[in-house]
Amino acid sequence: MMGSWLEELYVRQGWNVEVVVPVPLSRQKMQVRGFNQAALLAKAFGNRARLRVELDDLRRVKDTRSQVGLDPDARWRNVRKAFSVESLLFEGANVLVLDDLFTTGATLSACAAAIRAAGADSVVGLTVARA
Repeated sequence: MMGSWLEELYVRQGWNVEVVVPVPLSRQKMQVRGFNQAALLAKAFGNRARLRVELDDLRRVKDTRSQVGLDPDARWRNVRKAFSVESLLFEGANVLVLDDLFTTGATLSACAAAIRAAGADSVVGLTVARA
């Protein structure tokens, strides 16, 4: 259901992307939850939209504290250089980064910076909700 809603939104936006990438969780959050909600959304959306989904190529290289309760400046500092790409899969690609919640854009921006540094032609962000 959520995958089809995301697909409709994607089609309305007219984006031209080849790859969908979920925002990776910290190791601590992954251990507590046992799943990455953004990865589940990315799989459902990618399947519906017939787009390649890369689950492991964008990595969280810095365990950050929770963004909950942080002011906007602290959020940006918290995720600065927290993500990295260690493959050539994004070189020349148009990439969509998917997350569950948009608050300040700090996390999506940090992910996009890492993906652009890996050679992507363009990066767009898509979230399910806005805080």
